[in-house]
Amino acid sequence: MRSPQDIGGLPEGPVDPSEHTLNFWEKQADGLRAAVGSKGLMSSHESRRAIESLGHDAMGRLTYYERWTAALSLQMVERGVLTQDEIDAKVAQVRQRLVETGELELSAGEAEKLP
Repeated sequence: MRSPQDIGGLPEGPVDPSEHTLNFWEKQADGLRAAVGSKGLMSSHESRRAIESLGHDAMGRLTYYERWTAALSLQMVERGVLTQDEIDAKVAQVRQRLVETGELELSAGEAEKLP
């Protein structure tokens, strides 16, 4: 049985090798991952395991940095650094602020990702 990231040889179409300009939140996610890693709260091996544990659906539905963010959240809950309730409350707070300021702009398909 294939693990979620093992897509080699599947009819998924060509890989898009074009440059991707990172959004602000993607840069923040990268910085947060680096900071958490430098504090010894996670390793690259743990990150890979957490990303793979998200399952096949998440691999096809979430973008690269969305998977990183979901995996980091999972790891912080597993380590007891944060609770899922704390994460959910902060996400709701940030989402509300972005809605109020008009900064929450969802591209096609992103609205379906929201809980």
